[in-house]
Formats: sequence, C-alpha cells, structure tokens
Amino acid sequence: MVHTRQNQNTFSTAQKRRFVDAVLALKRSGRYDEFVRTHIDFYVGDGDGALRVAHMTPSFFPWHRKFLLEFERALQKKDPGVTVPYWDWTVDRTPAVSLWGEDFLGGNGRRSDRQVTTGPFARRHGNWTVTEAVTDGDFLMRDFGRPQAPVDLPSKAELAGAMDETQYDAKPWNSLSAGGFRNKLEGWPTRRGDRTWFNHNRVHRWVSGHMLGAGSVNDPVFWLHHAFVDLCWSRWRRRHPDVDPYLPLERPGLGDPQHGRVLAAGDVMPPWNIPLRDMLEHTSLYRYE
Repeated sequence: MVHTRQNQNTFSTAQKRRFVDAVLALKRSGRYDEFVRTHIDFYVGDGDGALRVAHMTPSFFPWHRKFLLEFERALQKKDPGVTVPYWDWTVDRTPAVSLWGEDFLGGNGRRSDRQVTTGPFARRHGNWTVTEAVTDGDFLMRDFGRPQAPVDLPSKAELAGAMDETQYDAKPWNSLSAGGFRNKLEGWPTRRGDRTWFNHNRVHRWVSGHMLGAGSVNDPVFWLHHAFVDLCWSRWRRRHPDVDPYLPLERPGLGDPQHGRVLAAGDVMPPWNIPLRDMLEHTSLYRYE
C-alpha cells in the first residue's frame, strides 16, 4: 500500500510521539542497531579498493532509498501508521526549530562532551544507549554548527546548483566527479584537500557528533535527512524526465580504476540483492506530501 511521507514541520504532537515511540521500540528490540551496523559495513570510501554501493558512488541514491524503505517497514511493524518524515534543511535551519524540540528529536549536545541531554534519545532516560561506533561514551552526541570550525546548513541556492545538473553522474564515478547530480547532492569536495562540503555532506557536518561518521545512523535525524535527500532525487527525476535515470549504464571495463568498484544500471544491490533498477522509482511504494 502506498503511504505518504510528510515534512516534519507539519507533524502534530501525536505524530511526533508515535514516530519516537516506534523508533524506541526498534531500539529495544535490537533491530535499530542492526541498521547502524549495516551502514557501517557498507561505508566504503574511494581509497578502500573495494566495491562501493552506499557512498562516493552512483548507487548512493538507490542504496539509501532501499535502506530507508527497510527502516520504514520495520517501524510500521511496530506501528502501521508511522512513516518517516523529511527534514528540509534549506528551510528549518536553526537549533530553535521544532525538529530539535524536547518532544521530538531533542536538542544539541552540551558543550563539555557533546552529549545530548534533552529529548527522548538522551542517554539519561535509559532508552538510547549507543552500542555501535562508540567514541567518547555510550551516549548520542551532537555539536550543531561545529563552533570550532563553523559550518552552516546548505542554502536553497546550493541545493538548486545540484538540481540544475542535467546528467545523473559522471566519471570517475566517485567523490571527485566534477559533474553530475549525484556528487553535487552527495556533496563531496571535487579536489583533494578541499575542505568545502556541500548539500548532504554538509548537513552531516552541521549536526556533527555521531552524524559525522559511518555510525551516523545512531542519530535518528539521519532518517529525516535522508528522506529529504530521497525527495530531492525524486524532484530531480521529474525535472529531467528525458535523461538517463542512472549512470553508468555498463560496468567500467578492465583497466578502468573503477572496474569492480561501482554498480551499473543492470546490477543488483547488496546486501538485499535486488535489482538496482527497482529503486529508481518510488511512486508504487510511497509518495511525498
């Protein structure tokens, strides 16, 4: 059955409570931490010499669409009426917005150790202990805006720069691709050593704390962030209906540095082993409000 994903800033108090309760139920069951481990396992970088399916790769969008859909289905086993909301970070851009309220995701980490102490995911309530990608402690960490190296959330103009791209992706099919929608929205610097980050990546850096690394799923805002990334991909598809929806069409050949390292349009995606093409369209599964 097709369900609807809403902007989080339209959520009622009851909707916030149901979403939070379903996430906490997944955490108690151990299922939530399985999602964290999956993301860690598939966070493979350009320099790792292995197949990349989740990041720095053309399959960034379809892989995360499937990942998000699996999470949403797990939530719906706890509460069939729950869907994952999206966070439009070009609009809700400050720590004062309702997203970070006591009744929803909680707020920033405290200055001393970046520990989140407000909201339902604060360690002090005993419901949210970090067990994967543990760094300084077993508590959720955030550091909004990274005061030690300040960063802002992406602007509408920055997002528009990605949405205006007329090609899905481009060689070398990694974090250095200078053209293409995928890398412009994923947001990697296009030159080695450049410290400028864009769109998706800059949001991770703005929230900071656990959102900085492969264990970013430890922060429930990960799902709201990626729901908006997914929505942007959907809007890009509608804006550019006549271009190839996915590139490369064929696997890079022998001798190509990306041989065996990226998925082509006809491949299947691990760990689910489903055809990548199955995730290029979502309207039979869900829609956005």
